[in-house]
Amino acid sequence: MSRKPTAEELVAAVRLFLKETVRPQLEGHAAFHTKVAENALAIVARELAQGEAAEQAAIASARALLGTDEEDLDQLTRRLCEAIRTGEISLATPGLLTHLRTVAVNQLNIDQPKYSGLALATKS
Repeated sequence: MSRKPTAEELVAAVRLFLKETVRPQLEGHAAFHTKVAENALAIVARELAQGEAAEQAAIASARALLGTDEEDLDQLTRRLCEAIRTGEISLATPGLLTHLRTVAVNQLNIDQPKYSGLALATKS
């Protein structure tokens, strides 16, 4: 089965169409909403490119912190939050701060890569 065009290629094509063909013909709210759609497609493209690796890194890190073989990131996140809330895990726990920073940086790289604080966070 041919997988052409890929999801990444389709998203890029629609985004380019909106940017170069549609938006220049619009003004006001319609132009603004088209720009919002372009930005949403850019997030989708970054999610397709980076999301799986970011999720796998978060799963591996959370599993190590919790000492579990759990594979579901949502469940791991809930368990980690509960462990922090109860004091079972704290910032003194080796690896927690690194986990939290890495998860936040990876998500920002997908959602808002031009966020000014991201550059600062990746330097530390």
